[in-house]
Amino acid sequence: MRRSAWGTRSAWGTAIAALAVIALVGCAPSTASPQASASRTVTPSPTPTPTVDPVRAAVARMSLAQQASSVIMGTVPGTDPAALRAFMTSGPEGASLGGFILMGSNVAADAAQEKAVTDALLIDPVLPPLIAIDQEGGYVSRLPWDTLPGGRRLQSADPAQVQQVFAQRAALVAATGANLNFGIVADVPANPKSFIAPRALGTDPASSSARVVAAVEGEKEVVLSTLKHFPGHGATPGDSHVSIPSTPMGLDEWRAGPAAPFAAGIGAGAEVLMFGHLAYTAVDAAPASLSPRWHEIARNDLGFTGLMITDDIGMLTSSGVAAYRDPVADAVAALAAGNDMVLMIAGSDARTAGRMAQAIVTAVQDGTLPAERLQDAAEHVMAQRMALRPAQ
Repeated sequence: MRRSAWGTRSAWGTAIAALAVIALVGCAPSTASPQASASRTVTPSPTPTPTVDPVRAAVARMSLAQQASSVIMGTVPGTDPAALRAFMTSGPEGASLGGFILMGSNVAADAAQEKAVTDALLIDPVLPPLIAIDQEGGYVSRLPWDTLPGGRRLQSADPAQVQQVFAQRAALVAATGANLNFGIVADVPANPKSFIAPRALGTDPASSSARVVAAVEGEKEVVLSTLKHFPGHGATPGDSHVSIPSTPMGLDEWRAGPAAPFAAGIGAGAEVLMFGHLAYTAVDAAPASLSPRWHEIARNDLGFTGLMITDDIGMLTSSGVAAYRDPVADAVAALAAGNDMVLMIAGSDARTAGRMAQAIVTAVQDGTLPAERLQDAAEHVMAQRMALRPAQ
């Protein structure tokens, strides 16, 4: 069960039972014959069969190359089925990638034609990949036929209206064959002129939280829901598409403000948390997407148990910061920081995902990346993919 507020895990209590044996000594006439004690055969209880976790078992059967490929989500332009299938099997040793994000060039004329596009991504129909799309509505929209309101217009809507809009939008997304929407902007913009302001669902923590919960409820059971951009882009006016924005905001102030919509969305059952490329320097000098500390906060303080994914790792390269000029190295660093999946859009081509997966394999082999970290990430991805499987 996910928790919606920060807390600590309860320690298991230890119960101790004591048995007292009372010996009774009785007197009997000297003529009475001694009686033999009755004996009883005790049949030992059978040893219970260990419960097998299907997610762990599935990941344990994967090769290193398959695990590494499963934590990569990329994209290539176009709708050609052969090119899409080739990309999805571009991991080391021909391993399949764990996900694909649909961009504008991947979108056909209507939902029916788009379904043919996404069908080409199903290398194993029994275990579908995560097929994502940025369908926020309004300013960020990939589906031309989605005319529903987006963030700016929903900022004045009541939660019931927001839930209805996101339910309708989820149905539009699902009709294309996509199963994961990067659509819920949980940022609270401090500056109305911020690039994130027209995309956010609220202008203060309370109203944002209520609408984020409504959005998650609307998408529930239709597509996987994503909260973005953790830990909150609204605290800084900078645009992470061209820089690494930063804020001096400390953890206590963050908890009292920007954290609220994320905590609320987690409590409502959002399955995916997207990490932004921005730095809260009082918490960690590194951008949140590469910060082990922020991933610990998400897991331990907010109680998030779902899938943690980076924002487009290509944005780090576009920031101009020399330390982040290599997206392949950034992918390994992102995984080491605690992300379960690396998203690559800007600069992605037919070979990028395969190079990233190979770098992850090499990092595990040389000890740079613990094998347990990759396995944990692959399990979080596998859990979501298995939940999408059609009924057998």
